Formats: sequence, structure tokens, C-alpha cells
Amino acid sequence: MTKAFKVPTEEQAKADQKRMGFRSYSGPKLKGERVVLRANEAGYPAQLSRIPYPPSELYVIGNPAALQEGLAIVGARKATPYGLACVDEFGGMAARVGIAILSGGARGCDSRAHEAALREGAPTVAFLGGGCDQIYPASNYGLFQRIVDAGGAVVSEQPWEFPAVPYAFRLRNRLIAGLARATLIVEAGLPSGTFSTADEALQANRDVLVVPGAITSPTSAGSNRLLYQGATPVVDRESFEDYLLSTFGMLSFSHVEPTEKRAPRKADPVLRALLAEPMRMDRLIRAMCEAGSVSGDSRVRVQKRVAELERDGVIARYPDGRYGPKRVGVL
Repeated sequence: MTKAFKVPTEEQAKADQKRMGFRSYSGPKLKGERVVLRANEAGYPAQLSRIPYPPSELYVIGNPAALQEGLAIVGARKATPYGLACVDEFGGMAARVGIAILSGGARGCDSRAHEAALREGAPTVAFLGGGCDQIYPASNYGLFQRIVDAGGAVVSEQPWEFPAVPYAFRLRNRLIAGLARATLIVEAGLPSGTFSTADEALQANRDVLVVPGAITSPTSAGSNRLLYQGATPVVDRESFEDYLLSTFGMLSFSHVEPTEKRAPRKADPVLRALLAEPMRMDRLIRAMCEAGSVSGDSRVRVQKRVAELERDGVIARYPDGRYGPKRVGVL
């Protein structure tokens, strides 16, 4: 839960930024309508007025009407292909039926969630930690401009030039969770800043949904811990569709394309092993030999099959060297 404390002034925050060794953003400013929404005035989101410590002001670039109750999607910055595929799948499903997608504009899962909304033509809102003229990460300037151009919004509770200092992001998370009717956690390690968004969602009496991962995957350790603590699991398209229908009302999924039909791969032991648990090459070869799934020159055979699956876009090599699924619903 976000503790009530006095937010430093802009001048103090700039001093903190300098002391911490962070650079100030010096790139182009976002183009679009600029609005300041004040509590108890028209246009201020009613949902945010009911969270602990509601912001007194919201600085908005873009369409203020985009600040509507929706689905928050957050996760790891260093997301695996599996995590990004889950964002594409579940974020796309929600966006196709017009649910607003809310996130924090960070690299990885957050950015992918905004991209899913843009691709499907749904409203999307990026909440920044610093002011909207102190873009972070700077590399997402183009994404933020596309959000504004598409009728979405980039928002902060801090003044335009407030620096992107670490404590501002922790505060920001309560806005993401507070405007959302539910928060979907896709990937989270231990420790993880994503946990603070889950905490804020629970504090605001919102649902927390989690995509599970392999118990051996460090990028899913936090996600699986949240499931152990009672979060709602999202295990497939059907369970997520049921949740959206029950939570967001009678939405029509008639135009949502079904999962692509693929030839059964049950006879492929390499793929099945990697779907069960992402592994590095040496461990995969050892597992195949122990299971008696390969014969002859096992190393060459396994390496060849992994190369074929990677070429076909079924698996990918993760940043830590493991191989695992690249998309949802391979089998």
C-alpha cells in the first residue's frame, strides 16, 4: 500500500535526480492537447477519487475521455518471448472488444500492452512516474506520441517537468491499479516492482489476475507467488474470456478470431519439453537423453530440432540463454 507522505517539490525532486546520478530528459515534447484535471471538477475520473490518497491533479496529454475504467496490464521490463506473447494474446482479446488498456509505459510488458491496444483500436492510457515532459523511458517517445495521436492519453499526477525519480513510479502504480477494474500481471520476478501495482489493486478493492509460469523460471517467480497468495489464475483464452464477460458486462466475442489451428505436435519431444519448462541447450540435451527421446548423436539432433522450432517462430531464446515458447497455444 502506498504510504501517505508529502511528495517533494519539483525543485527537491530535481536535486534528488542529480544526487542519484539520473539524467534529465532533453528530447522532444509530446504533441497534443494538454489538460489539467482537478479533483472534484468535471472530467476527473470518478474511480481515482475513491482510491487511497487520490491525486489532487492529473496532467494529461491527449484525450481526457480516454481515462476510463479498463484493464491494467503490467509485467516485467525484461520480458521473455513467452510473457510478450501472453500480453499480445490477452491484451489483444480485451482490446478487440473495446476495453481500455492501462499501463505504465515501461519497456517490456507495459509497452507491449499499449501496442496491443493501438493495434486493435482500443483506448489506451500510459501513466508516467515523472511529468509528461520528462519522458521515461526516452526510447518510448514514439510509442507515447502514437498513443496520443490514436485518441489515448499520457498522464501523470506530477507537474509537466517533474523528474522521473524512483519514488514517483511507486506512487504512479496506485493510479494504474485505481483506474482499472482489474489488473493482469503477466510476468514478475522476485523482487519486482510489479508487486506494488498488485498491492495497490488489492488496496483499491480491485481484482488481480496472474498468468502463471514455470516454477523454474525466474521471470515467473513473483507471478507464481501471487497465485499462491490467492490471485486469480489466467490459464487459457477461455478462462480469460469468461472473466471479461463476467466483469466487464455482456461483451460480444463473436468477431474475436479463434486460436490458429495448428497441426498436433504431441510427437515432438523437444517441443513438449520446452513447453513444460524453458531450458538451456545442455540441460535440454541431457533431459532428452535421460528420457530416451533421442538416439545416436543426441546433441546434433536436439540442436537441429531447436533451430527448426526457432526458425518457425514456435520457440525463442530468452535473455538468460534458455529456450522456451514464443507464443500462446502452441499445442
